Amino acid sequence: MLTAYNLIQLTFLVISLPLLLAVVLLTPRYRLRTWQRLGFGLRALVERKRKGAKTIWIHGLSVGEVTSALPLISGIRNRFPEAFLVFSASTRSGSKVAEQLMTDRIDLLVPFPLDILPVTASFVRIIRPDLFILVETDFWPNILTCLHRHKVPAMLVNGRISHRSMASYRRFSFFFQPIFCSFRHLCMQTETDRANMIDLGVPDERVHTLGNLKFDTPLITGSLQPQSAQEPPIALPDNSLLLIAGSTHKGEEEIVLSVFVRLQATYPNLFLIIAPRDVNRGKEIQELAAAKGITGACRSEGNKCSQRLLILDTIGELANCYRFADIAFIGGSLPPMGGHNPIEPAVMGAPVLFGPHMEDFAEISQDLLTAGGAQRVGGEESLLQAASIWLADARLRKEAGLAALGCVEKQQGVIERHLQLIQTLL
Repeated sequence: MLTAYNLIQLTFLVISLPLLLAVVLLTPRYRLRTWQRLGFGLRALVERKRKGAKTIWIHGLSVGEVTSALPLISGIRNRFPEAFLVFSASTRSGSKVAEQLMTDRIDLLVPFPLDILPVTASFVRIIRPDLFILVETDFWPNILTCLHRHKVPAMLVNGRISHRSMASYRRFSFFFQPIFCSFRHLCMQTETDRANMIDLGVPDERVHTLGNLKFDTPLITGSLQPQSAQEPPIALPDNSLLLIAGSTHKGEEEIVLSVFVRLQATYPNLFLIIAPRDVNRGKEIQELAAAKGITGACRSEGNKCSQRLLILDTIGELANCYRFADIAFIGGSLPPMGGHNPIEPAVMGAPVLFGPHMEDFAEISQDLLTAGGAQRVGGEESLLQAASIWLADARLRKEAGLAALGCVEKQQGVIERHLQLIQTLL
């Protein structure tokens, strides 16, 4: 499998090399980062900063994985203060968030190598990790092969398998099974995730259900958030109410905006923050709001606004914004997108609303429903009704928020379970 993968990759690179070089050289956002992902300058950077008896390399694909890793990195730093912590991200946005939030916890931030065998081999030789930790996803055969050849244990944390991913993993099991079996330990979020991984052929003694890292976010929120993040990104007068619609997808903003217009007739002190999953859709949502008579500002414009609507078209701010929410709606759940993580508002004590499609977070969302910290809605009318009930009664709203937080607190201890496993590998 690995030989075929590299032959196909080599053929593609030879055929596409002129075009790839042109794209890299002519596109500023790719130019520097591509050379870094090929390893240029890595040795000098590592040797200048290296310290500690053990080197732990942690990797997260993009923003979601970076924020998931925050509690674990804080725990690793506290448990192994002398270790040399290297963090990598594949995307520019992920690196930017890591730079903002991790500088006091990690020793070195690097781009993740392109999965070309000589490149990955060079990264492993230069970084010389004693342990490699992959957060959630971003499975590449060459980097895992190089780690195995250098006898470096690899550990997957916060693993989860969506319905869509499971179908792909089964279809291409010849490719993915060796990848998954290369990990020493695979730490999954739920029992369903564990069962799926075993079903894919991973020995059951390597697969553990340790929970979602974000369950322990309240333990480290204050220490990792910059001081400026303790203030809301929108000017909120006294006695205001704030509805946050987070990680929304196309089609959901129209529903949320329509509900907001109708709620404002009863609650004139209501404010709205919409955080689209694709931050490049800020202006589009601004136009949707204008068509409904709502004046809103995009967060990327820099300043706080006095309007009732703020479009959070920035990266890395949503999780902390939930601390100011009176009600949170989870996007990706009205259309069949699988939903997004409801833990982020729950850990801030915000009551949670989501649509019928929370397949990617089925167990977590069901726990919140059972605890009374969340409600499931089906569309505009049920969203309006559920939000109206909580907005009308501060006591019910607070009880639901405390129930959501309590649901999370019952499942804390995730970081300690991971640290105990990490201890066995160092």
